[in-house]
Amino acid sequence: MQDTTTLSRLFRYKAEQVSTIVTEAATAEDAIGYAVGICNQKQACSILPSGCEHDLSEGAQSLCHDKPAKLIAAPDLSRHHWDLLVEDCDNAGIGTIRHGLRSHLGGIDIGISWAQYGIAETGTLVIDSTDEDLRLATMVSEIHIAFLPLSGIVESAADLTGRLQTQMNSDGQIMAVAAHLRLKLVGEIGGTLNDPAERQKGDVDFAHHGRQAQIFVG
Repeated sequence: MQDTTTLSRLFRYKAEQVSTIVTEAATAEDAIGYAVGICNQKQACSILPSGCEHDLSEGAQSLCHDKPAKLIAAPDLSRHHWDLLVEDCDNAGIGTIRHGLRSHLGGIDIGISWAQYGIAETGTLVIDSTDEDLRLATMVSEIHIAFLPLSGIVESAADLTGRLQTQMNSDGQIMAVAAHLRLKLVGEIGGTLNDPAERQKGDVDFAHHGRQAQIFVG
């Protein structure tokens, strides 16, 4: 078993190999402040819902532009951290959302999530994805920012076997979010995991980040 410092370095190396930005953060508050700063500096997300490129009725067309100039989604922050995020975003003129992300697929600038574990040998995050809003925050946001506790980094997926089995047996669903697309792995596991209607209790859901991924380790 490698020490925490060595595992953190390996995780960072593997994640950065696929253009993920990995940053050390002393506290979650520091990471939240940094996330707001990133959003404040970037251009507003201009992704449009499917169909907005066509001629639409006046009512339908208005839905294509129904979003704040910039928007941060953070479904699983604690109340304390959510309040800090909202305060910082209000001061910067940035919108925030915690629930109902399906209604905002026209453009989410940054999605923030907590990762339960990080797998060093592959640069993979493991996130409890029982909540649809959390899944959307990690996948449809232009930038996905994940907070990963240093204590949650393990050497390989085998080191998580017992812990993941316990979580999946308690009506949970685990999402392994790789720093790059994991489509080959999805196919090898079973081929049905992309269809929510065919998922069974205990499935492991392999997904991907938005256009850009940043991980804060601390």
